[in-house]
Amino acid sequence: MTGLAAQTLDDLTALFAEWGEKRFRAAQVFTAVQQKAIVDPLAITTLPMALRERLLEHFGPPATKVVEVEKSDDGTTKYLFELHDGKRVESVLIPEDGRNTVCVSSQVGCPIRCVFCASGVKGLIRNLDTAEIVEQLLRVTRDLGQRPSNVVMMGMGEPLLNFGPVTDAIRLWIDEKGLHFSPRRITVSTAGTVAKIKQLGETNLRVQLAISLHAATDETRAALVPGSPDGRVQQLVDAAAWYTRRTGRESTLEYVLIQGENDRLVHADALVDAIDGRPIHVNLIPLNPVRHRPDLKPPSGMASVAFADRLRGQGVSCTLRTQRGEDINAACGQLALERSLAEAP
Repeated sequence: MTGLAAQTLDDLTALFAEWGEKRFRAAQVFTAVQQKAIVDPLAITTLPMALRERLLEHFGPPATKVVEVEKSDDGTTKYLFELHDGKRVESVLIPEDGRNTVCVSSQVGCPIRCVFCASGVKGLIRNLDTAEIVEQLLRVTRDLGQRPSNVVMMGMGEPLLNFGPVTDAIRLWIDEKGLHFSPRRITVSTAGTVAKIKQLGETNLRVQLAISLHAATDETRAALVPGSPDGRVQQLVDAAAWYTRRTGRESTLEYVLIQGENDRLVHADALVDAIDGRPIHVNLIPLNPVRHRPDLKPPSGMASVAFADRLRGQGVSCTLRTQRGEDINAACGQLALERSLAEAP
């Protein structure tokens, strides 16, 4: 049995026909959940109580529960969710430049084990189901009081290794009778699964793609992203270019700048060579420090600017991001990791 938040309008229509309910009731439920972000069946007050109770009995309670909310001085807000089995994942709301972006998790833990990311410290624990993914966005939407402007599948986990539930969630988000996101406002971030990038490109979703590259050479990437299924830099750059040609959507290379590891001008030059003039954007992100790796530090502001200027000077489009949410452990997985360690016997 899957949760109520995972149901399409067609799913609900078929179920209500089976129950002998009127067709418009299915539309009421879909609108309440996917547009008004009401994830508890008992709270859908447009329905008779008997039908609400039947929905609860059939689908069970909501798939997620908010157990902690932390808000940074810069407005970044981190939500810690507890799942039915006691496992925990995070979402982050990032307000910036008039936009509200929600970063959503796709797995409990992560198999990729990027050295600067807390999500993979305990490895992959399990995939999230569709309802667990969808509810993260719905709960943040309800708390915000309006539909966010952007969604990024860039939280805990590797989205393309949980392909079915992730793409099912996206279809619900872009449904015109739900939150009705434009696919241009949804980004899927992958740490490197070329076959899955092509599978995503062959769907009709046409969302934005971000590839977590973090290095300009295979040797450096193997050290920083040891669990990447496809670790070769050139393969991933080629996959980004293919995705853009196939879908017409921009592809971005995510590059976390780490002092002494990948932030030198020689690394910038190698990245320029790998891109080789193709229309690929680079998103430079100075490291958001994580407590499990105190040895890793962000570069100086001057070094970050020099790296960005080197790329731009050689014709590469890039953005240099600012660090956000450091005072609330906003780096992926950090809050969930620290709470799990604190609660361990």
